[in-house]
Amino acid sequence: MQGLRLGTRGSPLALVQARMAAAAIEAAQGWPEGSVGLVTVKTTGDQVQDRPLAEIGGKALWTKELDRALLAGEVDFCVHSMKDVESFRPDDIHIAAVLPRGDARDCLIGAESIEALKQGAVVGSSSPRRAAQLLRLRPDLKIVPLRGNVETRLKKVAAGEIDATLLASAGLERLGINAGVAIPTEIILPAPAQAAIGMECRTNDSETQSVLSMVSDLTTFACVMAERAFTRALGATCASPVAALAVLEGGQLRLRAQLFSEDGCEMVEDQAAFEVGDTATPEQLAQTMLAAATASIRRLFDPQ
Repeated sequence: MQGLRLGTRGSPLALVQARMAAAAIEAAQGWPEGSVGLVTVKTTGDQVQDRPLAEIGGKALWTKELDRALLAGEVDFCVHSMKDVESFRPDDIHIAAVLPRGDARDCLIGAESIEALKQGAVVGSSSPRRAAQLLRLRPDLKIVPLRGNVETRLKKVAAGEIDATLLASAGLERLGINAGVAIPTEIILPAPAQAAIGMECRTNDSETQSVLSMVSDLTTFACVMAERAFTRALGATCASPVAALAVLEGGQLRLRAQLFSEDGCEMVEDQAAFEVGDTATPEQLAQTMLAAATASIRRLFDPQ
């Protein structure tokens, strides 16, 4: 089955992650390099950089063009940063594999720690989660919108247009960029599915599913599916300040999660332990946390 076509966004990070996936498949199948060809698909999220995602259509801006190419048979599978993939996916599209997770932590660019940021520092971020977390820790900070690829964001800090920003440690690592300070997850809990690279194919394409499943990391897959079940039950969107991280401990998954108000003043935090493959418990955790949340938090979610 050599000659698979891999659909990907065209950003530098997306291309690096696509090549990681292609190399893993070629190695697992014993195929020569280049057997998995990359097909670059322009997404609205890459083209519109001057407005927050929530204003222009949410996470689907990263996936809808790739979904169209996949369902039209123009590509055999697509590679995504799983944190950018909507919780509800079309029935015709199947998450077939997730590569081993990278460093799930956020990385602070522009200071040695959040405490070290100057009073009233301007921090660039278009992530409601990061904005709420930073404001909870430092209410004096000024959060301004910041979109664009990793290089663009780093340049804005270097040029002094902003004092600091938060970026995913895994993305920096994959690009070979040694910058900033990784923030412990006890201080900044990451976005659900952060640092996970996923592969989707058509639900009726069992042959491609079989190939992709060969490179799937079972632990990462289980953690990501638990995190996605949690966010799906919340009705979370790209405008919802939610953080969640599942880890495998002693044969069980432990999911820790936080919901915030937009200004970070209010937070609900909880955790649950459950068996691998159990999605009912993460869903119940979501319902429990929403029930305990204030109105200012609940209004940012839309449970089904």
